[in-house]
Amino acid sequence: MMRFPIAGFRAIALLAIILFATSASTALAGDAQDTPPAPAYYRIQLGSFTIIALSDGTRALNAHQLANIDMADIDRTLASAGLSNPVATSFNAFLVDTGRQRILIDSGAGSLWGPKLGQLSASLRAAGYAPEQIDEVYLTHMHTDHVGGLMDGDHMRFPNAIVRASQQEADYWLDPAHLERAADDDKDSFRNAMASLHPYVAQHRFQPYTGDVELSPGIRAIASGGHTAGHTAYLVVSHGQRLLVWGDMLHVEAVQFAMPQATMRFDFDREAAVATRRQAYAAAARDGDLIAGAHLPFPGLGQVRATDGGYRWIAVNSPRADADAEAK
Repeated sequence: MMRFPIAGFRAIALLAIILFATSASTALAGDAQDTPPAPAYYRIQLGSFTIIALSDGTRALNAHQLANIDMADIDRTLASAGLSNPVATSFNAFLVDTGRQRILIDSGAGSLWGPKLGQLSASLRAAGYAPEQIDEVYLTHMHTDHVGGLMDGDHMRFPNAIVRASQQEADYWLDPAHLERAADDDKDSFRNAMASLHPYVAQHRFQPYTGDVELSPGIRAIASGGHTAGHTAYLVVSHGQRLLVWGDMLHVEAVQFAMPQATMRFDFDREAAVATRRQAYAAAARDGDLIAGAHLPFPGLGQVRATDGGYRWIAVNSPRADADAEAK
């Protein structure tokens, strides 16, 4: 059953507000630019909830880190989409304003991943919100680009917020024994998660949860492990309209929609990641839910359509969305 019809894209596009968004051609230059990315946000209405996509910045990603896929096939698929390796990749977070609560899903990288990222606070302020106004922060997982923005130097960036993540994710990343056993090039991920979360733990502002559970009226955690041990999606529902915040279900849109079997070399459990991704794609294409992705091209909002042997992404602000709306 279509819960968020494609015809709704036109209405969403009219409601959208984009400020200071970096163009795709500018983003493609990636690390060659010295100018930091400008803050950007994109606002839509979901029932009575306001959803705001927030850009944390754009950074080049080496698509050759994809496993299970020949580099030649990766390059060929990228070329068919007008892209080349490395791929300019968006880093997005999402604010849900329910009218009673302001809930941020993921926090960006903060200062932990260089000057190309760390724009979330500026994007949040551009959208009309101060970090102090955030009531809760829900984490899809604890990789650095999702937790680093919790801190502003030595201070909690969201001092009035409760931070929530799955207990399985917390048990993995916040355990000193796991840090000790980690490979040398993985240790910083553990250190960054601990540094970002421990101040909230100390202030009793970290509340992990277990399993699929409603965290707030209209927002439910959905276990989606594979990319990390306790990776979680969030289903947001208001007046029958549905948004599923995917987190890191995928990283390279042009490749991983066409070839769902492609995993990232840093996926925690590649087999589970593929199974989770296939299930998510099939459900999204079947149900027509609006999807939000952390690394889908900003604003990271759109729908999934099935194709012969794969899937394709229709961004909420793309010409394809308008064409499909007309066809309806």
